[in-house]
Parts: sequence; structure tokens; C-alpha cells
Amino acid sequence: MNGTARFFVVAGALVLAAGVALGAVSAHAAKSAPHPEAARLLQTAVQYQLVHGLGLLAVGILARGPSPSRLVVLSGALLLAGIAAFCGSLYSLAFAAVSLGVLAPIGGSAFMAGWIVLATWALRARGD
Repeated sequence: MNGTARFFVVAGALVLAAGVALGAVSAHAAKSAPHPEAARLLQTAVQYQLVHGLGLLAVGILARGPSPSRLVVLSGALLLAGIAAFCGSLYSLAFAAVSLGVLAPIGGSAFMAGWIVLATWALRARGD
């Protein structure tokens, strides 16, 4: 496994592990969180984190080989950025009642772009 593939598999696995932990914490912390919609915010953040963590694993698998496609790598980078911006902004709002402004829509846009870039790569890929 090359370094790029390893990076995305490790990142995906850690994002998924953190998502499980945050989901468990969220179930209890939402009751005393400062934001009135904390439970809903945390549920959404964990759901998106877990789904996109699986996407990172897929990117890691697709990045195997001697020279991973730049589109695959870009897709993974966009998914990571989306997790940090979208999920991070929701966690911040739920746990600390601190709004990070436009980070959630930027993160959502990064998610969409990541999946579109991956689809573009798949359409351009030559069969083996």
C-alpha cells in the first residue's frame, strides 16, 4: 500500500472511531449541552462523519497502486475538509453554543465536490 492510500485508510478509520465515540458521548452530553437543539445537531454531525469516514476508506482503497490518481486524492482531501468544516461547526455549536459562521455550508460544499470529483474520476478511469 502506498503512502497516499495508507493515509486515507488511516484517516477514515480514525474518523469512524471518533464518530462512534462522539455518538456515544452525544447521547449523554446533549441533555446538558448549552444549545437547545444540541441533540439534533450532534445526531446530524455524527451521521455525516460516519458516512464520509466510509468515503475516506473507499478513497484509500481506490488510491492503491504506484501512482494514485490526482482526482482520487483530491476527492479524499475534499471529504476530509468537509468533515472538519461541516461536522466541526455542528459540534462547536452543540457543545459550546459557538457558531463558526459559514463553515457548515463550506463543509457541505466540500462534501458534494468530493463526491463529484470521485464520480468524475470513475467516468474517466480506464478499465483494467
